[in-house]
This record gives sequence, C-alpha cells and structure tokens, in this order.
Amino acid sequence: MFVQRLRRLGFVGPFSGTRHQFMVLGQRRLAIPSNDEYSVPQLKMLLDEVEKLVQRRLAPEEWSQL
Repeated sequence: MFVQRLRRLGFVGPFSGTRHQFMVLGQRRLAIPSNDEYSVPQLKMLLDEVEKLVQRRLAPEEWSQL
C-alpha cells in the first residue's frame, strides 16, 4: 500500500539496491525498508523524507486518498 501511494505521487520502482529496495522521483532516491510492516516512528520518518522529495507538505487526508 505504501509503494502504491508513492507511485501515485510520481515515484518509480521499487528497484533492487544493495541493502534495500528503493524508489526514484526524478534524480532522487527513497530507500524502502524491507520489513512488511512499518513502526510508527519509521513511518513518520519515511513520510518526512517523502515530503522533502516532493517538495511540499502532504496533509494526512491527501495521503489517505492516494
């Protein structure tokens, strides 16, 4: 579900990396953890990184609708 939402934001992938899979947005990479479920702190960190990559704030409602 997380990967599908990233695709809707324009990310491509996931691709296999050396330690983790990653997704790409333009020239930028986002490492995707290998665990099936993410902890709350891990998810917060990932969403912060996604917001930096898309260069805008994502409201919780927007993320839920992706």
